[in-house]
Amino acid sequence: MTVLQVGKWGNSSGIRLSKAVLDELGIKQGDSVQLTVKDGKAIIEPAKPKKITLEWIISEMDRLGPENEPELVDWGPDRPGERIDDEYSRGEITLDDIFKRR
Repeated sequence: MTVLQVGKWGNSSGIRLSKAVLDELGIKQGDSVQLTVKDGKAIIEPAKPKKITLEWIISEMDRLGPENEPELVDWGPDRPGERIDDEYSRGEITLDDIFKRR
């Protein structure tokens, strides 16, 4: 068991974790952790990485709005073998159709 002291950190309070504790948790400085309070106890665990899905990307695009879209890049003309030949590229289905399949 390790006893830690809560200290001032800017306008907040914080605790410092020793290298041994970080190693035992499998985390390093800069990593994200998840803090859960259960039955009056604080549980610190490495944060699970967020699963990035196409739905999430599209929702972020909607949230940020068109003013935050990146500028288009002119990659030059298509060359044989570079084209994707699928239903979406041929215009036979839309993104809505793809999402409905899931």
